[in-house]
Parts: sequence; C-alpha cells; structure tokens
Amino acid sequence: MKKFLAVAGNIGVGKSTLVEKLCDLLGWQPYYEPVAENPYLKDFYNDMQTWAFHSQVYFLTHRMQSHFELLNHASSVVQDRTVYEDANIFARNLFLQGNITQRDYATYRELFDLFITMLDPPDLVLYLSAPVETLLERISLRGRDFESTISGDYLSQLNNLYKEWIQGFNLCPVLHIPADKLDFAHIPGHIELIASKVDEKLHGKEEVFFAPEDIKRYQ
Repeated sequence: MKKFLAVAGNIGVGKSTLVEKLCDLLGWQPYYEPVAENPYLKDFYNDMQTWAFHSQVYFLTHRMQSHFELLNHASSVVQDRTVYEDANIFARNLFLQGNITQRDYATYRELFDLFITMLDPPDLVLYLSAPVETLLERISLRGRDFESTISGDYLSQLNNLYKEWIQGFNLCPVLHIPADKLDFAHIPGHIELIASKVDEKLHGKEEVFFAPEDIKRYQ
C-alpha cells in the first residue's frame, strides 16, 4: 500500500537531506519545500513585520494544495515540511513576536482550521529535533543569503514552539528523530536505521526510540 510521510522540524535540522536519503533507500517519491518560489521570502527576512502575514498566507495556500495532491499521489511519497508547522510554529511565533497583528492572525487561523478539517493527515510524521548550536552550524554550511540574518534566539523560540506542538499533536503517529545524534547525511547506516524505525511505526508499534546502542551499531 502507498504511504504518505511528512518530515517536520526547525530550520537547518536536515529535513531535505532526510527526504532525499530516505526516498533513495526506499524507492519512494520525494517532495521538497520550494523555498525559492515564495516571492515574499527575501523581503520577509529583511522586514518581518511588513511581510510576515503575506509570506505565511503564501506558504499556507501552497502547502495545503501540495498536501491534497500528495494524498492522491499514485506512489508512496515523503514531504519536506508539514502543513501543520505553518500555523502552529511559524505563524504563531510571528504573532507572539508582534510581527502579525491580532486581526490578521485570527483570519489566518480561521483559514487554517477550515482547511485542516478537509484534509486527511499523513500516515506518519517524522519529527527531527536538534539544539540551536547544531541548527546554526548547518544553516551556515548551506550558505543561503536570505537565511544569513537568522539568529539563535529566533531558532530557540521556534524550538520551544516545536516541542509544544509535537507534544500535543495526535492526528497521526509521530517518529521522533534526534538529528544531532544521527549523521544521516554521511552515514548510510543511519538512514537504514531510520527506515527500520519508520517501518516499525507504520506497522503500529507505539514506542519507537533511537537507543545509543542502535545508533552505534549502524555506524
């Protein structure tokens, strides 16, 4: 049976890399977050208060459409970033920072909540987590100009919202992947380990962990 997996996690945590490596191993279809296509993103990083609402509405509209298409995809797919993060992480953080007004945020949430009732969830969410130091290092290494102004404080705020969101997320099973403990970009065994844990979750196992001895064995 075809499966729909979605990868969630903070900026720089390794979502796109995991999607690529996992799909190469499983022979599934990757779907990447089209960062460069958002016409507001560069302006957003330069002036969040002016462009935050515009950018988030664009992301929401695009990702809702992508989610619907992936639900009906002919083969198994892995999506880079979930639709749930748009509202519960990024839009919420911008509202809490004062970069989205109460009126605009209420409108955004009404739109999001309506869309969510119309869409089935993925079969599994892969949640990647890492400390801010790891995120900053990886963001620096990939060298995107529009990400050069992202601060540690901003990433820390997002990390806190991610923890809050994932603890209350119950629309589908979640596999928590400690991205700072696994080098799936360079160690094939770590991708094999993740794939084995994915299989366990898809077959209904509730408690799935990445034990240190397992990580070492797959080095």
